[in-house]
Amino acid sequence: MSDNDDVPFNRDYPLVPGVVDHVRPGVRRILCNNPSPFTFSGTNSYIVGEGNVAIIDPGPRNEAHLQALLDAVRGETVTHIFVTHTHNDHSPNTAALKAATGAKVYAEGPHRASRPRHESEQHSPESGADRDFMPDVQLSDGDVVEGDGWALEAVATPGHTANHMAFSWRERGYLFVADHVMGWSTSIVAPPDGSMVDYMASLDRLAARPEQLYFSGHGPEIPDAPRFVRFLIRHRRAREASILHRLAKGEADIPTLVRAIYIGIDPRLTGAAGYSVLAHLEDLVARGIVATDGDAVISGSYRMAT
Repeated sequence: MSDNDDVPFNRDYPLVPGVVDHVRPGVRRILCNNPSPFTFSGTNSYIVGEGNVAIIDPGPRNEAHLQALLDAVRGETVTHIFVTHTHNDHSPNTAALKAATGAKVYAEGPHRASRPRHESEQHSPESGADRDFMPDVQLSDGDVVEGDGWALEAVATPGHTANHMAFSWRERGYLFVADHVMGWSTSIVAPPDGSMVDYMASLDRLAARPEQLYFSGHGPEIPDAPRFVRFLIRHRRAREASILHRLAKGEADIPTLVRAIYIGIDPRLTGAAGYSVLAHLEDLVARGIVATDGDAVISGSYRMAT
């Protein structure tokens, strides 16, 4: 089974870093030049409104991207800065943007793990957490922040990180969904920062919401978004079924499971794939379907529960 089975991913995204893309009325997009196997062509920052505007996700600590954002809003006033989550490709440029504009920063909160870290665990190298971030205003699910000609509703979407939050421009039917749903690839869920239980619950919640167009943290916008979310839900359930199929043949560690499930994966992504498998295994152990000795950790060995 490859990572792309049955999900209509779209990797056609010819944006040039630093160039303003007027993607929809009231929404501008600027790509940061930070491509990688995890970020695709780079991080998307969004400018919402005109005149008095909001910026969503200032991106990594990157002077050229900061300048591109400031150039894009020259003659306008940045009244709000929103941050979807505290990964190093999304939030570290916030402090410099705030210093340059004086805008308040809105987010769910500082970085935190989805569960306590087990004694045997190291910090996940896949997490890339921005542990210095602190918003001026902490938002709760359902909070609405009103600006000049726009209003954004906070939509809690834990899973990729515990503090992941999407922002809905309900009047337009847009959802700025960051890394929870991406059109180019599945999201990484790396415990303990991420949680598959939370991630799946957030997908179910998004599938029931009315927004039809998603703007992601990486890659192109996603039309017919609830249908795409349903594809992702089926994909994750198929990944769980693949894990159980392999464990039915005998006990296995996570590298063995990755080799069995992620056929043809980019070698640079095998570590991240291992953490996503761990996220599924945590859930399966909690449900009593899979067993392991001690805590469910990346170095553990797993078997079907008897």
